[in-house]
Amino acid sequence: MGASHHTGPERDRAPSPAPGGAPDAHAHPHPHVHGHGHGHGHGHSHGHGHGHGGHGHSHAGGDGAGHAGGLRLALVLTVVFLVVEIVGGVLANSLALLADAGHMFTDVAALSLSLFVAWFSRQPETPRRTYGYLRWEILAAFLNGATLLLISGWIISEALLRLRHPEPVASGLMLVVAAASVGTNLASAYALHGGSRESLNVRGAYIHVLGDLLGSVGTVIAALLVRYTGWLAADPVASIVMTVLIMRGAWRLVRESVDILLESTPAHISAGAVRAQLTAIPGIESVHDLHVWTVTSGVIAMSAHAIVREPERHQHVLEHMHDAMRLFGIDHVTIQLERQEMYERERHLHQ
Repeated sequence: MGASHHTGPERDRAPSPAPGGAPDAHAHPHPHVHGHGHGHGHGHSHGHGHGHGGHGHSHAGGDGAGHAGGLRLALVLTVVFLVVEIVGGVLANSLALLADAGHMFTDVAALSLSLFVAWFSRQPETPRRTYGYLRWEILAAFLNGATLLLISGWIISEALLRLRHPEPVASGLMLVVAAASVGTNLASAYALHGGSRESLNVRGAYIHVLGDLLGSVGTVIAALLVRYTGWLAADPVASIVMTVLIMRGAWRLVRESVDILLESTPAHISAGAVRAQLTAIPGIESVHDLHVWTVTSGVIAMSAHAIVREPERHQHVLEHMHDAMRLFGIDHVTIQLERQEMYERERHLHQ
């Protein structure tokens, strides 16, 4: 059976990158090919291309560590205004304000969790956890999204009750608090915007803040309607509308994090295109047991078995496979080269 050619975390004690960014396998220009007969008639080729000349592998995903300052600022602003909004909601008897305060409370938890994860996920890898703690980012995103969905369900049920039995609202106080909330959430959203593009962890916190921003805008509109038209139902209607909008982003966040936890193929990568790119390399007869998955934001891995019958081509093929995967943004690559079909040994892979 062919040896695994792995550029994953357990082999990341890599030498310094070679000048010019040479492909990984150049660190071992002479692959060792051993034909071991074990009574199965399978040639066991060991093209040991374990070098990392092209890239010193880093497992640093988009965990939010580089955006901790923005997370801290957003957390401070949110905690301060959470107190203001709870007091204002109770005094004004506004469900929309209390709904927004409920989302702000989840923001405090989300931002705190995101900050913790940004620190914790940077802890060094261990022999037991070869990817370190990068997956904490995905767990945090899942928890943030799931919490938002639960809070949103509660708010909608309360709003439906308020629609049946409208209650008087202090629209003036409601308007002042809601307007101040808009400014606070704008500042928090600005602090998190850059990191939300790079980290699922920061994006989870960003969606929370955007949800609050939408809620605050909706509450301002509701306060104006109550104040100038006397339509008391505007308060619960605003809370329902903003909650539905928030649930959409929360559901997307949960779905993406679950996909990563299930090690699904990333949405922007076609497994068929990866297979086609590999099988187009001269010397490769076929590819099987192909897997592409996301470890954490910005860290994509791939593993595959490939049949290459000519041992002297193993190093050349291995280098080209690594280069081909970079076209898809995949740097963590594990390749097993085989000289002959191994149906008996790999029967479970061919079923």
